[in-house]
Amino acid sequence: MAVNPVRKFGPVPLENFSNGVKALLVLSDGTVFEGKNFGAEGKTIGEVVFNTSMTGYQEILTDPSYKGQIVAMTYPQIGNYGVNAEDIESLGGPKVEGFIVKEYLDFPSNWRAMRGSLSDYLKEYQIVGIEGVDTRALTRHLRDTGSQMGIISAKDLNPQSLLEKVRKHPGIVGIDLVKEVTTKEAYPWNEGCWKWHPDSQLPTPNSQLKRVIVYDFGVKLSILRNLVDAGFDVYVVPAKTPAEEVLDMNPDGILLSNGPGDPEPVTYAIKNTKKLIGKKPIFGICLGHQILGLAMGGRTYKLKFGHHGGNHPVMDLKTNEVEITSQNHNFCVEVASLKGQVELTHKNLYDGTEEGMRHVELPILSVQYHPEAGPGPNDATYLFKRFRELIEKTHG
Repeated sequence: MAVNPVRKFGPVPLENFSNGVKALLVLSDGTVFEGKNFGAEGKTIGEVVFNTSMTGYQEILTDPSYKGQIVAMTYPQIGNYGVNAEDIESLGGPKVEGFIVKEYLDFPSNWRAMRGSLSDYLKEYQIVGIEGVDTRALTRHLRDTGSQMGIISAKDLNPQSLLEKVRKHPGIVGIDLVKEVTTKEAYPWNEGCWKWHPDSQLPTPNSQLKRVIVYDFGVKLSILRNLVDAGFDVYVVPAKTPAEEVLDMNPDGILLSNGPGDPEPVTYAIKNTKKLIGKKPIFGICLGHQILGLAMGGRTYKLKFGHHGGNHPVMDLKTNEVEITSQNHNFCVEVASLKGQVELTHKNLYDGTEEGMRHVELPILSVQYHPEAGPGPNDATYLFKRFRELIEKTHG
């Protein structure tokens, strides 16, 4: 393949640059970025996206919605507060394919940093990272050209060889990534959100817990914790659990969780959701929102470079209040394709994309963003209360 790189970016000169070995990031359009390896050695391929959050890199790394993707952080200094055992969003370690930063700090300073450095954490779970990358140039490039597949390598440093490898990769569109992150066994969950004082508890909206079944398409643990704080008895089931089995459990409501990738290949989830519509109140988050849209006969479309970050302003069209939200998705529901079945409830003020919907007749609501995350910090947690109120209104 005689294709020359479009452009080559050298490493960013940093005084406290690590002594790691040289590494390359090569995008599918031939653009090459030089840097140094941290975390695990080797190579990794994924869809390269940028995240605009200033903090929360551990939550981002462990968010199952990032399966199949290499994440570039736009905030320049990453690793300065280390990692800990509490700020994880899934069990079993990071779910990202790779990690890109401008400046990695190998000497964390935080009283909660109990697991050592970020690099050690990535090595433990075999996640390849690259530092010293001009992440501003990378972000501008992805904004102009769109998200694209890329490869990070700390061993093979031949750009042409790496370009051939990344172009042979099938990509993540049309691939079911949910099956790689969903739980294998059903389980109950009863842990609430982290409190500064362990003895302090949020008041339960009602002394009687409402039972909710959570379809795990890649659920974040913060969603489960917020459900507990909202007064729910939470039970999590695998993504392929038949709708009939869920209905036999007679829950008060059903939550369709977040998850990675393209919603259309997750045909079993769409099929099961069709059977659940009209039977129980349903709340969809992120991928769950998209699954709902497809189950009701609508369409989804892929964004140019996705929404990834903790600073997206979204307007609640019911109250006209603006909330700062955390987002992580590449696909959106085309609400107009649902032909009047739902009303638009939330709108992204950056690009006008649809961020939420509510069925005009049935007890169904969903949002594209992450109400469990806290960039506001609690701007969107009211949605869990709204879901409970929807259940109470339906069942009394």
